[in-house]
Amino acid sequence: MSHPFDVAELAATYANKSPQDILKLAFEHFGDELWISFSGAEDVVLVDMAWKLNKNVKVFSLDTGRLHPETYRFIDQVREHYGIAIEVLSPDATALQALVKDKGLFSFYKDGHEECCGIRKIAPLRRKLATVKAWATGQRRDQSPGTRSQVAAVEVDGAFSTADKPLYKFNPLAQMSSEDVWAYIRMLELPYNSLHERGFISIGCEPCTRPVLPNQHEREGRWWWEEATQKECGLHAGNLIAKN
Repeated sequence: MSHPFDVAELAATYANKSPQDILKLAFEHFGDELWISFSGAEDVVLVDMAWKLNKNVKVFSLDTGRLHPETYRFIDQVREHYGIAIEVLSPDATALQALVKDKGLFSFYKDGHEECCGIRKIAPLRRKLATVKAWATGQRRDQSPGTRSQVAAVEVDGAFSTADKPLYKFNPLAQMSSEDVWAYIRMLELPYNSLHERGFISIGCEPCTRPVLPNQHEREGRWWWEEATQKECGLHAGNLIAKN
């Protein structure tokens, strides 16, 4: 393994490479230390590509406690389909109980999603990533023109790196369109979340996700009561930092 490496140079070199080439680069440098983030949506494409390159691939998923039943079933389907363990991360029970006691179960409709996402998603993810050298996500540039249009093939994670420990982040699907992703899923007959059959495109927690209308952008189904430019839960907060 030959890390550290020149991220800026690799980002430029790999900007137009295939997802498989980007994953090969990631495995070449980090091997079994690379973790794949699986959100229970179209990230099955990322898992499929990674598993075909490395049967020992490590995968984690965030269980916020508020996912749709269909999403929980899908996570298990993927686990069984590939014969892999999926490490499911849960929020800290004490912090969650305090939030619910103080503000109830739907505070995000009144004061925004940051606090709830912070406890249910960001804190568990931060705990996980503190033990990780590199991760790969299913982010795509077309998912959110406001915050994801500049997603790089490889970067130093702007949200979760620390001064003494850079965290390397790979986004192999960055160039793929939603159409590309679904062509791949259909062609290989991969499992997918059954919510997609009911108009859901971008799928998060049940109270914060809804189907979209024809020709609506997929992120319009997420946190629809908030400003479009803030539709990042914090998992990819570096995208917002980059924009400002």
